[in-house]
Amino acid sequence: MGAPGGRPSRSGASGGPVPRTLTVVAVLLTAGSAATDVACFTRLGSVFASVMTSNIVFLGLSAAQHSGMLAERASIGLAAYVTGVAAASRLARTGQRAGGPDGPGGSHGSGNPGRTGARPWSAWIAATLISETLLLAVFTIGWESTGARPAGGAQLFLLALAALAMGMQSAVVAVMGIAGISTTYLTGTLTTLIDSLASPRSRQGTNGRRVATLCALAAGSGLSGLLLATVPGAVPAVPLGMLAGAIGAGLVWLRPRGDPAHEHETRHEQ
Repeated sequence: MGAPGGRPSRSGASGGPVPRTLTVVAVLLTAGSAATDVACFTRLGSVFASVMTSNIVFLGLSAAQHSGMLAERASIGLAAYVTGVAAASRLARTGQRAGGPDGPGGSHGSGNPGRTGARPWSAWIAATLISETLLLAVFTIGWESTGARPAGGAQLFLLALAALAMGMQSAVVAVMGIAGISTTYLTGTLTTLIDSLASPRSRQGTNGRRVATLCALAAGSGLSGLLLATVPGAVPAVPLGMLAGAIGAGLVWLRPRGDPAHEHETRHEQ
């Protein structure tokens, strides 16, 4: 039900606008990260921008195979991703009360984002996603300038940019507290989905979101692969477009607007 003044209710009920919008954001960001990973794996040295489990495995493999090239690319991807997570976590959490959506007192697991200092959207979360957009814009320029086939130093530079951007995205999703979801590493999402379906006692409230993000992972990968085979120069448009959509959804549906209760809580926290 709408709130006074025609503003959408910010209820955390499973069918409320906030959970639906968080699902949309998660789906868009997942599709974008999948497209980025396909581009990196196929054109930037057979490593990933966001799947750090695989990159750590590649580091071990490179040692066994004495492959300096694989070690170099896996190390760059890992280091850039970690840097992105660290930087974005600090930036996106600016102004939040200690704990946040993932820490003590967080409320997203109970579906009530309005009862803690952490909220699913803030100006700092938006700023962090915009910073990611700028990184992907530079990536796009580099991708286009090399004819979608970067080599040498350009390849390493673009890999670092992509991994940095994906690290930032992962941190933002954690700060937003999108329950049971990551947009860059989805093995855990698949595991919790199967566990929930296999156990009648498991909580199934976010299964729709889990299924949606897994489908987005496949769709984003497929679209990126199709563009690589037909119009490779257009590949970076996929993550950029998805990110723009996620920012737009957050600004329209998640940003607090003229909520006296929110303003009172904010002044109290300060």
